[in-house]
Amino acid sequence: MPSLKDLRNRIASVKATQKITKAMQMVAAAKLRRAQLAAEAARPFAERIDRVLANLAAGIGPGDGAPPLIAGTGKDDVHLLIVATAERGLCGGFNSSIARLARDHVQSLLGQGKQVKIITVGKKGADILRRQFEDYIIESIELRDVKTLTFDVADRLGKKLIEAYEAGEFDVATLFYSQFRSVISQVPTAQRIIPAQLPERVNDGGLEAVYEYEPNEEEILESLLPRNVSVQVFRALLENAASEQGARMSAMDNATRNAGEMIKKQTLIYNRSRQAIITKELIEIISGAEAI
Repeated sequence: MPSLKDLRNRIASVKATQKITKAMQMVAAAKLRRAQLAAEAARPFAERIDRVLANLAAGIGPGDGAPPLIAGTGKDDVHLLIVATAERGLCGGFNSSIARLARDHVQSLLGQGKQVKIITVGKKGADILRRQFEDYIIESIELRDVKTLTFDVADRLGKKLIEAYEAGEFDVATLFYSQFRSVISQVPTAQRIIPAQLPERVNDGGLEAVYEYEPNEEEILESLLPRNVSVQVFRALLENAASEQGARMSAMDNATRNAGEMIKKQTLIYNRSRQAIITKELIEIISGAEAI
């Protein structure tokens, strides 16, 4: 049985940990609001550019006129996976859930005889995937020094993907991230970005708007499609940032509550042990007095 000093040290240690988890929860709550607003602001733009591209692509129809970023290379042999996670831990299952989705996708592709390449964005995802798929990781990008996520950060990655695609280094690119729903709900998501996975055109009540484009659809697509890759990457990074803070806030709240329960339990054990020692000493004193 631990001594009273050991119990006091254990209670003091848990209290110190509780202060840290409480502080981290408050910091995550403060960051969450800004990250959530940024993610929600990026959604309409990303969805709208998808609809515009869908209308443009429907205008030119299938065939040789479709750009490679929509039509693809005609092959499905080499798959590039961009796995975006956080730079730090202590955020519950946020990083592991994204990595698990990517790992399942890799195993499925390998089972089909496909060639797989992986680019990790974020230190934690690289650490997790390196244990099993180190030979498939071609690049690891860390954003530890990035204080504020801007479009330039995503645009650099988007241009790098376009250059690799035009060089024939892969046929399909899939982006893995966590979509923010709420503080307690973050959904791991896999989104194909090359070739672009565009939504279907919506026909409301049989009426469909007719657009005329200047210049023609092919030229506009050549300009918008590379930008769309960067936009989707930027949206994923913003969703990840909000999801990370939401997951960390929930994890630290649970840790703070668990620390409180542990303090109560250890305090009860301490009081019982202390009372037992006092009772034992009183019995010894009384027994000694009676012996005299």
